[in-house]
Amino acid sequence: MIHEVDASLREVLRDAVDNDDVEISFEAPTREWATRRNAPVLNAYLYDVREDVRRRLVQYRPVLDDEGRVVDRRLPPRLFKLSYLLTAWTQRPEDEHRLLAATLGKLIQAEVIPHRHLQGSLAHLDEGIHLTVAQPLTQDRSISDVWTALGGELKASLDLVVVAPFDTTRTLYTGPPVTEEPRIVVAQPDGEAEERRGRRGEAAQPEEEELPEEQFFGGKQDGGRQFTIRTLPRR
Repeated sequence: MIHEVDASLREVLRDAVDNDDVEISFEAPTREWATRRNAPVLNAYLYDVREDVRRRLVQYRPVLDDEGRVVDRRLPPRLFKLSYLLTAWTQRPEDEHRLLAATLGKLIQAEVIPHRHLQGSLAHLDEGIHLTVAQPLTQDRSISDVWTALGGELKASLDLVVVAPFDTTRTLYTGPPVTEEPRIVVAQPDGEAEERRGRRGEAAQPEEEELPEEQFFGGKQDGGRQFTIRTLPRR
């Protein structure tokens, strides 16, 4: 899933830059990487992946066949937030800011990745791939910590978050549908079996029978507690 988001995001950034001379890179922007570049670069560094637990669904969904019958039950995909650090690398800060401004202007026009840019299995999803850009960071995340870990100097950047589904492939087996009417076999007192057929979805109702009653007295004396028992016939 992550590599498909990278491929889709590459198409989005390529459309936003609209300049074949600008390279799109996903490498870590370390000092060594910065010294090797020899052309304008828009870098999208994936620095954080975490699940959006607030939107997790735990109820199995039915899977229907072409005739509308339930053939399986499957857990919905889990949603993960992929955070990218967008930076522009040119010879002059003015060009970097201009490149970031063009990218920001394109990204804020849509809340989802356009379908024409989706790659791999993402192109077959019913729901869109949401993205946000330049949103305030939470207290447990800091861009300066990312730059410290990279060993580079802090520079202007955009924080881009893509929310993508990841299929858990967890399913529940569902038995085949009922296609025949129910058949009920009733055993008679003489041992013979009588087959009764009911309508689909409705069991055959047995005939009313008068239940025999027996009475006896508890205790050693006949004046004890009296019980009444009805014997149920075997069906």
